[in-house]
Amino acid sequence: MEVAEEIEYEGLDPNAGLAVNMMAGALAGITEHAVMFPVDSIKTRMQVFATSPSAVYTGIGNAFTRISSTEGMRALWRGVSSVIMGAGPAHAVHFGMYEAVKELGGGNVAGNRNQWLATSLAGASATIASDALMNPFDVIKQRMQVHESQFRSAFTCARTVYAREGLSAFYISYPTTLTMTVPFTAVQFTAYEQLKAFLNPSGVYSPVSHMIAGGLAGGVAGAVTTPLDVAKTLLQTRGTSADPEIRGARGMGDAFRIILARDGWRGFGRGLTPRVLTFMPSNALCWLSYEFFKAAIRED
Repeated sequence: MEVAEEIEYEGLDPNAGLAVNMMAGALAGITEHAVMFPVDSIKTRMQVFATSPSAVYTGIGNAFTRISSTEGMRALWRGVSSVIMGAGPAHAVHFGMYEAVKELGGGNVAGNRNQWLATSLAGASATIASDALMNPFDVIKQRMQVHESQFRSAFTCARTVYAREGLSAFYISYPTTLTMTVPFTAVQFTAYEQLKAFLNPSGVYSPVSHMIAGGLAGGVAGAVTTPLDVAKTLLQTRGTSADPEIRGARGMGDAFRIILARDGWRGFGRGLTPRVLTFMPSNALCWLSYEFFKAAIRED
């Protein structure tokens, strides 16, 4: 009886095909967001300018203890359904676009001196496309995450926000999101590819190197883009605020002005620690899942 030859990871074509990359990306995205969601909820709470003392937190531990004791552990998972609904399609588009543009730009050609440029361009292109799809789901998620949110269903939240604020409410933060995530993704993908090549020069399937490279790349990219993330959160949760100035914020410029006036320069670092703690393990898990699913799907 003939035994089927085992397919070696390093022998696989770097350009796996659009369908494989999109499916692997969707599975990786859902895994990443679901696992780290409670820390993301804490980050959102710490970034919001709360008027109630009960919604002001001194750190991750303080936030976790108070939220779980006063609202229950389920409060930390509120909004996860929106992320799961959006993360699959958005990550499918993200990774599919990334691999397609990288291949088109010569990023998979060995010895190409402009590999880093192709990788950065691919990462930026992937973000523009995926964020257009994910932004409404992210708005719904954060509206459900805030302190004393009235929403328990993503569909109810979406209908209410649309009825009260119109379609623009789902995209008012999109320019800020792009301003943040285009450099975030360019830094993340470039750092990941460079670190992966350094840690695993032979190209063999190495979960440890994928995790380390993904985690470090995510942590660095998350830290340097935190100021923009604070502005994005302010814009996406403005409809839940009782403050007229915050409710009237119309874009990134208004958000920056409000943050600076109320909390000084340190305000742009709100939620830095939970953001980094979210992105390091989530990106490590995302890249590990992506590389695994990409290899597994191509073997079938």
